[in-house]
Amino acid sequence: MSTEISYLTLSQEDLINAGAFDMRLAISALKEGLFKFKEERILFPDKIVQIFNQETQERINCLPATLLDEKICGVKWVSVFPPNPRRYGVQNLSAIIVLSEIEKGFPVCVMEGTLCSNMRVAAMGATAAEALSRENSETIGFIGAGEQAKMHLLGMKCVRPSLKVCKVAAVSEAEEDAFIRDLSPILPDMTFIGCKTVLKDAIVDSDIIVTATSAQAPLLKAEWIKKGAFYSHIGGWEDEYAVVKMADKIVCDDWETVKHRTQTVSRCYKDGVITDSDIYGNLIDVLSGEKKGRENDEEFIYFNAVGLAYVDVSIAKEMYKRAVDAGVGTRSYLQENMIFEKNLLGKVRL
Repeated sequence: MSTEISYLTLSQEDLINAGAFDMRLAISALKEGLFKFKEERILFPDKIVQIFNQETQERINCLPATLLDEKICGVKWVSVFPPNPRRYGVQNLSAIIVLSEIEKGFPVCVMEGTLCSNMRVAAMGATAAEALSRENSETIGFIGAGEQAKMHLLGMKCVRPSLKVCKVAAVSEAEEDAFIRDLSPILPDMTFIGCKTVLKDAIVDSDIIVTATSAQAPLLKAEWIKKGAFYSHIGGWEDEYAVVKMADKIVCDDWETVKHRTQTVSRCYKDGVITDSDIYGNLIDVLSGEKKGRENDEEFIYFNAVGLAYVDVSIAKEMYKRAVDAGVGTRSYLQENMIFEKNLLGKVRL
C-alpha cells in the first residue's frame, strides 16, 4: 500500500489561468452553501481571531468549515492588515485555503485564498443585490476604490446587467483613476465617473451603493441616499447611525454573527439604537422564500455581511475542481513514504 501523501498547490495565477476567476461560479457556489448550511449539511465551528492592534484591527483569522456531502474539510487562514495600503503600498488582505478529504483526512489542495476571499465578498453582495435591489438599477456608487470595490462591481454587473454608470469616490483621485483604469476594459459598456474624492457625489442618485473601505468612521450620510436604493455594506463603521435607522429593511448574511462585530449595525445594536426585531432577516430567508425580498421601488434596503467561512470553502471547492479540469497547479508532497520506510542512516539526531 502506498504511503505517499501529496496535494495540489494552486497559485493565484494558476486559478486565473484555469478560469476560476468566475463570478457566476462564485455566486452559484455561495447560494448552494447557504442552502446546505440551512439544511445542516455543513459543519461550521467558531473561528479563531488573533488581533494584534485593536485600533487598526490588524489581525489573522483561522476559519474552518466542512462540506459533509462533498466530504471536504477546509480552512481559510487570512490576514487583514488595514494600514498596509497606506504604510507599504500593498494589499491589506492575504489568505491561504487548505482543503482536505475526510475519508483518510489527507490534504488535497493548498490554494492562494485572496482571490477566493474577495470573490466571496463580491458574490455575497451580488446575491443580495439580485434579491433586494431594483431590477432596473442603472447607477452604482462606490465609497472606496480598492480590491474589494473592484470585485464588488464585477459581481453587481453579473446580477444587474442594467447597470450603466459607475461613480467612485476614494481617498485620492489616483485611487479613483486606478479603479477606472482597471475596470473600464472589462466593462466597456459602463460609463465611469471619478468623483474627485467628494463622497457625496458618488452616492446621490445611485440605485446601488457600496462602501468598501477600512475606515472606522461614519463616511456615508443618510441625506445622500435616495428612495429605493440598495446599500451593500462591506467594511466596519462606514455609515452614520441615521443610515441604519432610515432603512425599510435590514438584511444580513447572518445576524447572530453580525451583532457581535464592529459594523455600523453592530454598534447600533450595542448602543440600543436597534434591537433584534429591527432586523428583517438573513439573506437565506429571502432566497428560500420564507421572507419577501424587495416589495416596491421606494424601499431603502440595507445589507450587511461579515463573511461566512463555509461559503469560502464552498467556492474554493469549485475553484479547485475547475483547476483540476484545466490541468493546472503543482503537485507537492508531504511525504513520499512513512518516516521509518526512509533511509534514515546518519540522518537521525539524538
